[in-house]
Amino acid sequence: MHEYRTHKCSDIRLEHVGQKIKLAGWVETVRDLGGVVFIDLRDQYGITQVVASGNEELVDMASRIPNESTISVLGIVRKRDEETINKNIATGEVELFAEEINILGKRLKNLPFEVNTDKEVREDLRLQYRFLDLRNDRLKENLILRAKVLQYIRSQMIERGFLEVQTPILTSSSPEGARDYLVPSRVHPGKFYALPQAPQQFKQLLMVSGIDKYFQIAPCFRDEDARADRAPGEFYQLDMEMAFATQEDVFSVIEEVMYNVFKEFSNIKVGDYPFPRIPYREAMEKYGSDKPDLRNPLIIQDITNIFENTDFKAFAGKIVRVIVVPNGAEQSRSFFEGMTEFAVEECKAKGLAWLKVNEDRTLQGPIAKFINEEATEKMLTQISANPGDAIFFIAEQHGIVEKLAGQIRTELGIRLGILEKDIYRFCWIVDFPMYELSDEGKIDFCHNPFSMPQGGLDALNNKEPLDILAYQYDIVCNGIELSSGAVRNHDPEIMIKAFEIAGYDKKTIEEKFPALFNAFHYGAPPHAGIAPGIDRILMMLKDVDNIREVIAFPMNSKAEDLLMGAPGRVTDEQLEEVHIKVVEEDK
Repeated sequence: MHEYRTHKCSDIRLEHVGQKIKLAGWVETVRDLGGVVFIDLRDQYGITQVVASGNEELVDMASRIPNESTISVLGIVRKRDEETINKNIATGEVELFAEEINILGKRLKNLPFEVNTDKEVREDLRLQYRFLDLRNDRLKENLILRAKVLQYIRSQMIERGFLEVQTPILTSSSPEGARDYLVPSRVHPGKFYALPQAPQQFKQLLMVSGIDKYFQIAPCFRDEDARADRAPGEFYQLDMEMAFATQEDVFSVIEEVMYNVFKEFSNIKVGDYPFPRIPYREAMEKYGSDKPDLRNPLIIQDITNIFENTDFKAFAGKIVRVIVVPNGAEQSRSFFEGMTEFAVEECKAKGLAWLKVNEDRTLQGPIAKFINEEATEKMLTQISANPGDAIFFIAEQHGIVEKLAGQIRTELGIRLGILEKDIYRFCWIVDFPMYELSDEGKIDFCHNPFSMPQGGLDALNNKEPLDILAYQYDIVCNGIELSSGAVRNHDPEIMIKAFEIAGYDKKTIEEKFPALFNAFHYGAPPHAGIAPGIDRILMMLKDVDNIREVIAFPMNSKAEDLLMGAPGRVTDEQLEEVHIKVVEEDK
C-alpha cells in the first residue's frame, strides 16, 4: 500500500464500501461530539468525511489536530446512515472509518484568516499568504480552468499547423510603449539586459528565418501601473505570427480559436460569427470607443450639420453628438440630474444637455428653447427619435467629443440596465490610422510603428499622413480589448519612409531595432500576427473584475510581491558584482 494515499478525497463511492483504503489531505474541520470525532479531509479534488470512534487514543488524537494540518488516514469505507448523507459533496454517501491517523504536517501557527470560506479578507493579507488563499476552492477552480484553457489553446494552434517556439527572456531594451525591466550584466560592466515587453521582434525574426506559423504562450514584462484588467510586472499572451499571410488569414485563425475557447469553457452564448468588423473611425463615431461594448444597443449620432449656424453658445463651433434613449422620457428627473453629475464629476465635461420628446414631437427640457421648430423636426427625423424618447447631447471639439460621448453611452447602458445579458459580443476594429497628432501637434505613430500602411509606399509618398490607414486591428469582446495585431511592415524602404514621416531618420531605426531592420534586408516574407491576452480571456470566462483572481502568484497594485517580499534590497556584494551603486534619496 502507498505510504500516504491509495485514493483521492473525491474518489470513494458506494462501490468502495468495505474496502481498506488510505487518504491524505488537509484537515478542513474537526467536530468533536464526545467519543466520536468527524474530520472533513480535503485535497485538490474533493472532500471525504473521516470518522474516529471506539479507539480512545485515536479519538483523543483526532480531536486535537489543528485544522489546515495535513494528515494521512488508513481506514475502512462504510456507507453513511440515510439521515447523514451529504448531497453537497460527491462522496456524501460514504465515509472513512479511521483505523490509523498520521500527522504529516502540523499547523504550528495561528491562521491569518479563515481558509476556504466566502468571508471577505483584505487583499494584502490574501496576497501575503497566497499559499493559504489558494486553498480556497474558488481560486483553485480558477487555476484549474487556466490550465485547461492553456492546454486547449495549445491543441487548437497545433491542429492548425503552428509551431511552438520559446523566445528569450533576457534580451535588449527597446522602445515598445512601456518601461522595461532592466537586468544588469555581471560580465559586461555598465550594460543591461531587458525583460521582453513582448516577443514582437523575435517572432518577426522567426518569420524571416523560415518558420511558417509560430506561436507560444508568452510571458511579457512591463513596468507600468496596474489596472483592474492588467497585472503589473508580467502577463501572458497567446503570441502568434504567420508568414505569407494577410489580415484575413490572421482573422480566420484567431476567430476560430477564440470562438472555440469561449464555447468550450463557458455556458454563455457567443454572438455573431464570423465576428463583425468595424472601421476605427466608425467605432469612434458610433460608440465613442475603439473597444465598443456591442451588448449596449445605444448608438451615438452626429447632428453637427443641424447646428452649424446656431446662436446657442454651448453648440456653436463644436461637434454635436447625440444619444437617443428609446422611451427614456419616462425616467425621473433625478435620473437626468444623475447623468449630468456623472458627466461633470467623472468625465470632466462642462455639462450634459438633455431633452424629452413629447407626444406632439415638441421638445421638453433645459435647452428646448434654444432649438426652433424647423431644427427640431429636422433633428428628430435625422436621428429617428420618437415621442417618449430622451435625447442626450454632447458638444465638444474633435478628439474630446468622441471620448465624452463614449463615456456617456457606457454609463447610460449601465444605469438603464439595457446591456444584453449572458452573451459574448466579439468584434474586430480595423483600419486604424497610421498616424495621429501628438499633444504637441506633431505627426506621430498612432499604434504599432511596424504596421504596414494600406497602399504601401505610394500612400506614404502621396497621401496626407493623417489620411493613411494601417493594416492594424484589435479584437474586442464586451468592451474589453483582448489584443492588438497587425500586418507587419517587412520592407526596409517602406519602413524608412514611414519613420521619416513621424520625424525619425534611418539611423534611429538602425539604433533602436538593429536586428529586425538588418534581417529585413535578407529576403523577408510578408507576415502578420496578433497576441490575445490570456489573463483577460480568463477574467471574462470566470466573470471576475480583478485580474489577480486568475493568476497564481500576482503582484499587488503597487507591483509588490507581498508573499516573496519583492522587490527587495540586496547585499552590497551583489551590487558590486553587477557594477551597480545605489544612491539613496534625500529624506
